[in-house]
Formats: sequence, C-alpha cells, structure tokens
Amino acid sequence: MFTSIAIIGRPNVGKSTLFNKLTKSRDAIVSDLPGLTKDRNHGFMDFKSKKTLLVDTGGIVNDKEELKEAISNQAWIAVMESSLVILLFDGSEELTKEDLDIIYKLRKLSKEFITVLNKVDKKSKSSIKEDLQINGIKEFLEVSAEHSINISILKSILEKKLPDLSIDIPEGKKVAVLGRPNAGKSTFINKLINEDRLIVSEIAGTTIDSISIPFEFNEEKFILIDTAGIRKGYKYNHKVEYFSFVRAMHAIEQSDIVIFMCDAEESLVDQDMKILNMIIQNGKPILFALNKTDLVSKNAIDKIYNSKRMQSDFIKKIEQVEISALKKKGFKKVFNLTNRIIDKSQKKFPTSMLNRLLENFVNKNAPPSVSGRPIKFKHVHFGGTYPTTLIVHSNQDKKIPSNYKKYLENSFRSELGLKSVQLKIIFRKSENPFEGKKNKLSDRQVKKRQRLIKHIKKTKN
Repeated sequence: MFTSIAIIGRPNVGKSTLFNKLTKSRDAIVSDLPGLTKDRNHGFMDFKSKKTLLVDTGGIVNDKEELKEAISNQAWIAVMESSLVILLFDGSEELTKEDLDIIYKLRKLSKEFITVLNKVDKKSKSSIKEDLQINGIKEFLEVSAEHSINISILKSILEKKLPDLSIDIPEGKKVAVLGRPNAGKSTFINKLINEDRLIVSEIAGTTIDSISIPFEFNEEKFILIDTAGIRKGYKYNHKVEYFSFVRAMHAIEQSDIVIFMCDAEESLVDQDMKILNMIIQNGKPILFALNKTDLVSKNAIDKIYNSKRMQSDFIKKIEQVEISALKKKGFKKVFNLTNRIIDKSQKKFPTSMLNRLLENFVNKNAPPSVSGRPIKFKHVHFGGTYPTTLIVHSNQDKKIPSNYKKYLENSFRSELGLKSVQLKIIFRKSENPFEGKKNKLSDRQVKKRQRLIKHIKKTKN
C-alpha cells in the first residue's frame, strides 16, 4: 500500500537538509539561498516495520509572482496527497506571517501534521515557542537536521503516526510493467490473465495508480504490477499525473524485475530513455518488450533496431523481445526471459569463482601503470543484489582508468551472464596490515645489532 510524508514550510527553514537526513541521501540540493527547491523531490524512508515515501517541497510564500506561486501550489498538492505532514519552522527566528498562513491553511485541510523546530543548534533569543503555543500548537519537536540532533526521535514519532496500511501480499515474483502512456501495458496484463481487469482506452493516461494482480504462468507464481504511463514533463503537470509517477517509482522499488514496454509504432524516444535510466538507477533488472509489432512491417521493426538509440551500449545490455499484447504473441518468451533474469539478479556468486575470473581478465588485458606505479588487484568478493554488486580490492582505487573499469565491468557481465541485470563494481584500496608498524627487536637481536655496529666501525678504522 502507498503512504507518503510531505515536508512543508517557508523558504530556507531546512526542508531539503531534513529530507536528505531522513532518506540518508544527498538527493536534495542544500544551500543558504532561499527558494532553491522548485519541484517536489522524493525519496524512500526506511522504518523497522515499514517503508514510506518522503516528499521534499519548495518554500511556500505569499507571492503572486508566477514561479513562486507555482512552487507554493506544488507544495500544497504534495500535502493533499500525503498521509502525514511535517510542518517545519526555523527555530532560531521569529514566527512570520507566512508561517501563520501555512498553519491556518493546513488546519483547513484537516491534515494531521507534526510540528518541528529546526536549527536548534543556533543560539538565539527567538520567541517562536511562545508564539506557537499562543496559536494553538502546544507540542513540537526541536531538531537540528544539519547536526542530526533528535533526528532519531523524529523518525520514531513518524513511524508511530503513520497509518498501518500493511496487507498480506500474495507470494510470487513481482513484475512491474512500465512505459509511456498508451504503450499497451494494461492490454498486456488483461490478455495475460484472460480478464478485462484493467481499463483499456486509446486515451493516454487512463491508468493513474499502480495495481497488483497475482497470476500463474507455466506453474510459476507472479505478481504483476500495472503502472501509469510516465509522461514527459510529469513534474510540472497536474497532481494526478505527478503522483501516478510517484506510484510507478514505488512499483519499481517493490519489484523483482521491470518489463519496459515500448510502442513499435512510435519507436524509442527520449522519454523512453529517461524511464529506462530511472529503472537502472533503482538497480532493478529490465526486460525490453517491443509491443504492437503486429501493426508495423518487418522493415519498420528492422529500422527501429538499427536506430541510433537501439544501437547504443545502454540498450545492448538489455534483453529484448517482440510482442503483440492484443494478439497474445510473445508471452511465453517474455516469461521465460523474466524467470531467467530474476534468477540471475538474485544469484550470489562465490568468491573463489569471482577471483578466478578476475585473474583471467587481468592476464588477458593487464592494467596500465599509474604515475609509474603498477595497479595490482588483490581480490574480489560479492557485495549484494539490486544491483548485483562486486567489490574489487587493489593497491589503488581512485586512479584506476575509467576505460579499464569499463573493461572489467563488461568482462564480468559477459562471463556471469548478467544481460539485463544491473551490475555495480566498487573499487576499494586494500589496507597494508604492516603500514605504520615497525618490527620490535628482541633483547638478543638488539645486542647482536650493537656488536655488528661496533665491528663495522673497527674495520673502517
């Protein structure tokens, strides 16, 4: 189920700093300049028992200037779509008219909110606490987002306040279906389960939520997640479109694999590449499905495959399959590939096997010397899944040339059969266990050394 928390307040109260701290990321740009955040930014926040979406918003101001008004409207849309709101104030400054206007509007919307005073590390004589109590806010938490003061307390309060939306999720491999509007995602699912479960229309944007559907294919259990088509410019459009995008992001995070559906009549466009990049950044494996192939000629399909975008290294790393959702063509191949890719993406590779491969790669193509010093790879081990992560230890980490890193990545991807699976290689500098340590001589060795020095002096004389 979908829950989200919105952070709101006037400009420069520390919303982006708090967002970064709670999501343990650096996704939001932080600056002393007010009004830097213009669009809603989002990230996931982990609790012990649940996971929720956190939405960072631009500063709310009373200004009819077009851009500032648009930023404020975006913030209020986030409030209306959220389960809970963090109302953030600058605890080192006095309460302003803008602060009061935000409080009054929030009350009119009947939204539950938590009042947080930020920047408590700053020494000031602000009367903001007394002013808040006069205006009916008796409870508030004092934090410093920058210095992590009381952030753990805030997290525990948020966890208790969030509605319990946990449901029993049926067993099965989770498959999210993504693409631009009208690519045929809902038709694909309807034909697959032999039900008119999802509304299908030629009007793009009919699906506005993520819908989970359990089904079986060749005695394998799957959970299909249909998502709304992600439009170009979704950040600036109507709130329904924006949160359809957010739900699609949520679906990616929950899935074991993403089937990306492309309309063969329209070929691959910039927006498709952006969606694919978004999935890759989430570390999830991808299966590229070219849909509506029954509506185009063989020459047109060949033209798509020979296009500059399809010939890029970016796309060549992804398994591709041709389907017709309407005619139910290619379904068996889709799920055979889906099964194979999921199994590969969840596989843990043994250290001995990885080290043997690394040794072979280095023997075939030795790494160059950097500043007259040869690069020596010590060992490699498995680091995790989604993305499949390998950690390579060497005598140097930051000076390894990017083309050699790419060579190792391509070699591991090929040998491990990781087509369509995201691969991340982390290079770490091996620590010398003897660095900074000196051998301590025994008493006998010290006396022997002294005798040897005396002997050398005598022979010189």
